[in-house]
Amino acid sequence: MTDSPLIDIRGVSKQYPGVRALDEISLAVRAGECLAIVGENGAGKSTLMKILAGVITEYDGQVLLRQQPIQFGGTRDAEEAGVSIIHQELNLVEELSAAANIFLGREMRNRWGLLDQSAMDRRAAELLAQLECQIPADSRAGALRVGDQQLIEIAKALSLEADVLIMDEPTSALTESEVARLFRVIDRLRESGATVLYISHKLDEVFRLADRIAVLRDGRLVDVVARAEANPRQITHLMVGREIEETDVSTPREPGDVILRVEHLRLPWPGHARQWRLEDISFELRRGEILGIAGLMGAGRTELLECVFGASDQVPTGRIMLERRDVAFAHPSEARSAGLALVTEDRKRLGLFDHFSVGQNITLCTLWQCVQHGLLRRRNEARQAESTSARLGIRSSGIDAPITSLSGGNQQKTIIGRWLLTEPKVLLLDDPTRGIDVGAKAELYRLMDQLCRDGLGIIVTSSELPELLTLCDRIMVLCEGRQTGEFSRAEATEQRIMEAATMRSAAAADAAK
Repeated sequence: MTDSPLIDIRGVSKQYPGVRALDEISLAVRAGECLAIVGENGAGKSTLMKILAGVITEYDGQVLLRQQPIQFGGTRDAEEAGVSIIHQELNLVEELSAAANIFLGREMRNRWGLLDQSAMDRRAAELLAQLECQIPADSRAGALRVGDQQLIEIAKALSLEADVLIMDEPTSALTESEVARLFRVIDRLRESGATVLYISHKLDEVFRLADRIAVLRDGRLVDVVARAEANPRQITHLMVGREIEETDVSTPREPGDVILRVEHLRLPWPGHARQWRLEDISFELRRGEILGIAGLMGAGRTELLECVFGASDQVPTGRIMLERRDVAFAHPSEARSAGLALVTEDRKRLGLFDHFSVGQNITLCTLWQCVQHGLLRRRNEARQAESTSARLGIRSSGIDAPITSLSGGNQQKTIIGRWLLTEPKVLLLDDPTRGIDVGAKAELYRLMDQLCRDGLGIIVTSSELPELLTLCDRIMVLCEGRQTGEFSRAEATEQRIMEAATMRSAAAADAAK
């Protein structure tokens, strides 16, 4: 690594209506280094990276690449200059295969100019093998879980063989084992001379990978520090401008009676050797408690919540009881009417209405409450949206702002606020803190704790075991669609959970020997 700047950002600013996303940012990036970019949601991290990657083409200031002024007209210009980005929000074409997505716009052709699908499949398989994952190159992207889709995005960036690789929350949907694989790939890229710009809210990742850490707050560059001269507490203080209070939700809660009971739940898996995505799952949830669902990618966490909410592709078998009454939801609207709410793991595809405003996204499920004499009263709708926005601390220029102008964490809080307005009895949260910064996580933990103490029952999945250990009264573990463990708060440890999460896979491996 040399000291000469590969990228020189000089006084870059970006203004949106009512929001100054970047304010006079000046930053030099050295060739061959890994520079981490950290900050709260809305600090300007993604905006700055989108400028470097040609996603945002209009801004004030100047950017130099290899000492030459640049202003990309689009992502294709950036890619040709050796700059590639892995977006936090997935940008796949769902109806195309993994290979087709990886080479979208750069399709391989044979000597007659025809599409060479077999060559793309072979190269895609090689790239996915670098990530040590088992995704078939011909699998349809839309049929894959979010974590697998994230790996396709990473493979797409690797296929460009860029000199500068920008990673915007690349591990937000990955399990711990997948994260470890990605880190090995990053290490290899750096050994080959690549420069990595790494955005993450996970400070353990930052301190594992980065040479230096650039901290942004409210669109301004606060400081750039060497990793060896800092610690996570100092970085957190720079990010938020204050000390983050320790989130203590360990005070014992007093769960009430059983509100939800699931018995012998099975979800068919047509055409698959395993036959069942979920097999013989039984559990109960009490009012005023948080039940965590742990498991590796593909364990069935999301499928379980979808079954309970009436949103699964196949019809499950077994018994689901809500407040001691048998229910069988044919559609999520029936589950919502009965008092269930689901915050999905994929907010962009399944949670947000990107052509609506912040306020419209909040009130979407409760518009009937704003109707008088058969007419929608905008004042009532605005009052509902503003009170929810204030309650959850949603940072925006106002409820009329486009939902797409919000950071990922604030978009997530908008979706949670929408469902809280329905006054649910059971709240299902599928990896709810994905892409949320440390300050917003603490706020969400406190909110969940308070909702529980008010009598709400919550089921939460997470790919981060410390999060489940912090939040949950009980943790149920899944492995390959089977229930392999359940631990109380006092019994649960990371080691015991991981042992249960790999139990069936280990047994299958032993049987094959």
